Amino acid sequence: MVAKFLYSARQNDLRSWFQSLCFFPVFIVVFASSLQAQQRINPPTSTFTARLINIEAAAKDPFRFSTSLHNGTGATQIYELRVAAPQGWMALFRTEGTQVAALKLDSGKTQEISLELTASPTAKPGKYSVPVSAVSGTDSLRLDLEAVVKGNYSLELSTPSGRLSDDITEGRSKAIQLVVKNTGTLPLNDLEFSSQTPTQWSATFDPAKIERLDPGDSREIKATLNVPDKTIAGDYMTTFTAKDSNTNASAVFRMTVKTSLLSGWIGILVILAGLWVVYYLIRKYGRR
Repeated sequence: MVAKFLYSARQNDLRSWFQSLCFFPVFIVVFASSLQAQQRINPPTSTFTARLINIEAAAKDPFRFSTSLHNGTGATQIYELRVAAPQGWMALFRTEGTQVAALKLDSGKTQEISLELTASPTAKPGKYSVPVSAVSGTDSLRLDLEAVVKGNYSLELSTPSGRLSDDITEGRSKAIQLVVKNTGTLPLNDLEFSSQTPTQWSATFDPAKIERLDPGDSREIKATLNVPDKTIAGDYMTTFTAKDSNTNASAVFRMTVKTSLLSGWIGILVILAGLWVVYYLIRKYGRR
């Protein structure tokens, strides 16, 4: 009786195992069909994303965006990279340290791409939209980035003509016209002027201070350079500097010193007197 029961149980297990084995191919077919149907409903798609879509920087600093391009199609694609930057801005794409304008991407692959934007020097503070796209034969992917330009401080110091040299007679003073210009996008406050002159020289400024200089504005400054007496003839350098708490600018001015006419005549007279003394001594003691 027990043997008959065990034989019957074994027969039932074999029958269940055989039925499961027969059902497995059917399960595979049903699962594959379901997966294909799911793929048809939600097919793989290509993506173009960025870690940060909004970056803030000064106008003189570059904006660097890190983006990621994924080819979700079933074939290799060649993507052309485009950017609609504001007028006067510069833009370039890099992959693996190399500048590119397009790239080839295999199916299912992802490529990291960096975008570097440089704002126009005249860009005013504000938010700028920068549409970026990756276009292939089957894909047209768009990414909307934003570059927020902060104000920047910048200053320029020169002369009205741009000439940075002149001459002067020793013992005299020379008035030099300087021009200071705000080339940044933010106003400059409490501008002060200073100089680095040769030993015993001095310089004064009129005005000595500018309370406010708005972006794009310029002012003329008169620097008076004083050269002491008995300065040896030659070229001397003076550095003029304009600065506030945020920025500064310098201009190196070459001044050629000449001796005065009176000093020249005195020198000639001294030489002639020396020659006369020598002649007199020769005449007087040369006969003895």
